Amino acid sequence: MHIFDHTLLKILQVIISLFAGVLFLQSGFDKVIDFKGNKGYIQSVFAKTIFHSFSGVLFIIITILEVLAGIFAFFGGIFYFFEGQADFAILGLELSLISILCLFTGQRIAKDYAGAASLVGYFLLLAFGLYVFALVG
Repeated sequence: MHIFDHTLLKILQVIISLFAGVLFLQSGFDKVIDFKGNKGYIQSVFAKTIFHSFSGVLFIIITILEVLAGIFAFFGGIFYFFEGQADFAILGLELSLISILCLFTGQRIAKDYAGAASLVGYFLLLAFGLYVFALVG
C-alpha cells in the first residue's frame, strides 16, 4: 500500500481520530500529572451539588476514560491510516463521546453553563467523526 493511496474520506476519518486523541491524551495526562490539584478543583466545583461526597471517585473515572479515549483515538487513527483497520479509532471516538457527555453532565450539574456550552463543538465534531466512519461501514 502506498502512503498516497487514501481517499479524502479516509483522511478526514484519520484527522478527526487524531484530533480526539490529542484532545483527550492532553486532558487525561494533565489530570494524571497534576492529580492533586485537579482533584481539589473538581471537589470544589461539586462541593454544593449532589456529587460532593463522591466527586473524587468520579474524577478518577473521568481521568481513566479520557486517557483510554485518547490512546484508542490517537493510535487507532494511525493504525487505520496504515492498516485500514478502523475498530480502535471507532472505539476511541465512542469513548471520546462518552467522556464529553460525562463532562457536559458534570458541568451542567455544577451550573457551569458556559463550560458546558464550550463542549458542544467538540461533541458535534466527534459525533460527525463517528458518522463518517459509518459511511464506509
